[in-house]
Amino acid sequence: MPLSFLYSKTLISKLPEIRYDCNVMEIKLFNTQTKQKEELKPIKLGTVTMYNCGPTVYNYAHIGNISSYIFSDILRRTAEYNGLKVEQVINITDFGHISGDADSGDDKMMLGLKRENLPISMEGLTTLTEKYTKTFVDDLKALNIEMPTYLPKATDHIEDDIELIKNLEDKGLTYSTADAIYFDTSKIEDYGKLGGLPDELQSRIGDVIEKKNPRDFSLWKFSDEFGWPSPWGQGFPGWHIECSAMAMKYLGQTIDIHTGGIDHISVHHNNEIAQSEHATGKPFANIWMHRAHMRMNGEKLAKSTGNVAYVKDFADNNIHPISFRYWTLLSHYSTGTDFTIEAVLSAQNALENIVSDLIGIKGNGKILQDYKDRFINAINDDLDTPKAIAIMWEVLKSGQSNQDRKATLLDFDKVLGLDIAGFLMKNDDKNANLSEHIKGLLERRKAAREGSDWPKSDEIRDLLKEHGYIVSDSENGQKLSPVELLK
Repeated sequence: MPLSFLYSKTLISKLPEIRYDCNVMEIKLFNTQTKQKEELKPIKLGTVTMYNCGPTVYNYAHIGNISSYIFSDILRRTAEYNGLKVEQVINITDFGHISGDADSGDDKMMLGLKRENLPISMEGLTTLTEKYTKTFVDDLKALNIEMPTYLPKATDHIEDDIELIKNLEDKGLTYSTADAIYFDTSKIEDYGKLGGLPDELQSRIGDVIEKKNPRDFSLWKFSDEFGWPSPWGQGFPGWHIECSAMAMKYLGQTIDIHTGGIDHISVHHNNEIAQSEHATGKPFANIWMHRAHMRMNGEKLAKSTGNVAYVKDFADNNIHPISFRYWTLLSHYSTGTDFTIEAVLSAQNALENIVSDLIGIKGNGKILQDYKDRFINAINDDLDTPKAIAIMWEVLKSGQSNQDRKATLLDFDKVLGLDIAGFLMKNDDKNANLSEHIKGLLERRKAAREGSDWPKSDEIRDLLKEHGYIVSDSENGQKLSPVELLK
């Protein structure tokens, strides 16, 4: 099935039909706009609407970009864990994203076409965007991120953009120059209210002479080379108008939560607010949430400087993508993090210890309610994943029965998304299909230990490791775990 069909303006993956319990506990989230934690109160009873700014698919998404979707996935899973249904949009920007904030420069799609020697045509654009849409979806799957309800493409919503721009034009909020149709920020009093940043941080140093104000932003860019027809001339929509049009088309004029990276606050999200709210006369989003920057080598990750790493690079360092997910959860989403291979390998070792501890536990247990209550309080307090993981480790090290510990951790993992059940299933399958040679080594080691032949026991232990297994001893006998637990 062609990607152009899968990633069209239609539904990509409908949520299952579930009865949702609306008697949820209080979820408090930090709202960038009000600078305080606020209770999540869905507009529609029992359903949360959430828009997450998606990737510009002209290249791979680096791990800093991807971490924003881990954050939004934890947010979604938290709502679902509390009995709410979530309608989520992650958009695909496949045209209209100017490389700089000054409303000048190349569109990122054009940069991608030139980089990969593709023709400046719809065929070239489709080839480029399908490639990087697929890699983005593959990254989401590798990180166990739930697919959104909708994954709409910008190029499938040109008419929606035009209608929204017409609305703003009818209200006298636009003006035309030789290069574009602009939103006139001088016509509104509340521009830049998100985050309360000073004017100089909201402004763009524009080199478009005809712009009335550096803060004005393009709604439609003219282009003789490529684009779509419009009432104003051939061209393409601005990056900001795309998000507003898609968010309102799928989720309504006011949505519950809008998320993105912290770098979106001053320009992109303020522009979304300005055009959306002045088109509808309604609040655009009730809660705005932003993930802090991820750094590498002491600097922000950025393709422009080459200071980047990608999910596809993890295999070169024997890192499972879920280990990266686990590592990101060790810090709060609002705290900047410093990525190093060593840090993620350390997180991987911790995750392997969790899986190793739970391998081979048979029978059903009960969820330990005291721990669950504390876990819910942590995750419902602005997604406090560091505290939630600390509680998970308390359960792991507790003196509770193996079955109860396993049941409780698998319940927590509905939010954390570490795919513990998947790893356990794969490793239990390996142990259930041991070769006769491995079984023989285990029997010989058991006999050696019963005869206090410790050198022979150690020798067989080392042989087992060479064959890909780690053996440990407990009151229940020998326990075998694959060396590569996360494979």
